[in-house]
Amino acid sequence: MALGSLRVVSLCAKITMVSMGNLIWLASYPKSGNTWMRAFLTNLMTNAERPAGINELGTVTVGDSEPRRYEHLSGKKASELEAVAVATLRLQVQAQIAAESPYTRFVKIHSAMMQTAGQPCVNMQVTAGAIYIVRNPLDVVLSFSHHLGSSVDDVIGLMARNNAVTDSTPIAVSELIGSWTQHVASWTAKHNPALHVVRYEDMLQSPQSAFGNVAKFLQLDAPRARIERAVRHASFKVLRNQEKWNGFQERSEHADHFFRSGTAGGWRKELTPDQVRAIVSVHSEQMARFGYVPEGY
Repeated sequence: MALGSLRVVSLCAKITMVSMGNLIWLASYPKSGNTWMRAFLTNLMTNAERPAGINELGTVTVGDSEPRRYEHLSGKKASELEAVAVATLRLQVQAQIAAESPYTRFVKIHSAMMQTAGQPCVNMQVTAGAIYIVRNPLDVVLSFSHHLGSSVDDVIGLMARNNAVTDSTPIAVSELIGSWTQHVASWTAKHNPALHVVRYEDMLQSPQSAFGNVAKFLQLDAPRARIERAVRHASFKVLRNQEKWNGFQERSEHADHFFRSGTAGGWRKELTPDQVRAIVSVHSEQMARFGYVPEGY
């Protein structure tokens, strides 16, 4: 499939989670590398000489929780929308995103593949496939704590809470994120040829391979040099500098910056043994699947 334009015409014919969809979900539990993946895909698809701006990711990717879509349908401000109201609108919003173009669209989603208020969080009728980014919860908790402006212990509790739902904010409407274990299992427990799972840690350690495999999964005919340039343009250093000089519209009001450290293993210095045990005791099954259970726990 040629990358000469944003019209990824034949993707849905090759990736068949369902037969008629055109949405490729970029799914993850919050603070697991979704924005990084979006930056890579934006740079890969646009193939510009300079890095795509972090506030221009919407040229290639959109989000299913963008408040304006729900405000338009409901006639209310996003901050006024309760979780149940959002749930009743979500499938309609996703269908509208799909209808905006006959071609493949990449859509960021933090919702678990579950139901809330009797409504599924994912409209399978417009789905073509998904890329799921998973990250060690021992590191997620630190990044999420910074993002929310909450204590690490509070976020450990949030990540362990089954059926957890976020509040609507000016940045995103309410999402059913569930517990970290629920989220990961809901998207990845069953093998599906239309699903590609990538670890955040592999994106860090072997970016050419990890992101190259994403392009291969999408069956994009991307030369190696183009992938390498997209990886460079979407590096943490580039993204952090862009936020420093231009700000980032998706930054939480509780955090002084969105891009925090961009590393793996920071938990070894920042979490206490009791905090590590608390996380592992709840999430050990899914952590073991991805090699995240530390020795001795």
